[in-house]
Amino acid sequence: MPRATINLGDSSGLSEVGGQWRFSRGYVPGEPNEGLISQGEGSPARLPDYDDSGWEVCHDLTARISHGFSFVWYRINVTLPETVGGHTTRGVRVQFETCVDDYGEIWIDGECNRDRGTIQGFNVPQRVLVTDNASPGDRHTIAVLAANGPLGLPGGTVFVRYANLAFEWTT
Repeated sequence: MPRATINLGDSSGLSEVGGQWRFSRGYVPGEPNEGLISQGEGSPARLPDYDDSGWEVCHDLTARISHGFSFVWYRINVTLPETVGGHTTRGVRVQFETCVDDYGEIWIDGECNRDRGTIQGFNVPQRVLVTDNASPGDRHTIAVLAANGPLGLPGGTVFVRYANLAFEWTT
């Protein structure tokens, strides 16, 4: 199957999709205790209409953030281009590919595919469907929740090893 990727970790890839990564610390950014409460209802940072305009711009996804027990949200809005690698994107399958250190979740347009969108352990590569029928100009919100682990005694930091949009032609 022919495929082409856009690297969402560099400026040329971000330019192709009109995107800019933002990040904020906390399960619910801006809340006391990073929003960590008993019986929480979920973080609104996963939702596509969440206002992340006050978050820091992330110029380097691989930069290490937050030591110890911590959560970090990374968010980007992407607009699907007309072409990638000289081929039209209309009707193709688009997947988001990433590897998060250590644990996390991937939310596409406010939805998490519970089979594929949760990070399955330390530094496991993940692929999540963005759309199986791309339309140039469509806008999608990608939100990644990263957690430092192991949760019982976390070490190290949180970061994203890579982030790509993969366009796959089935015909």
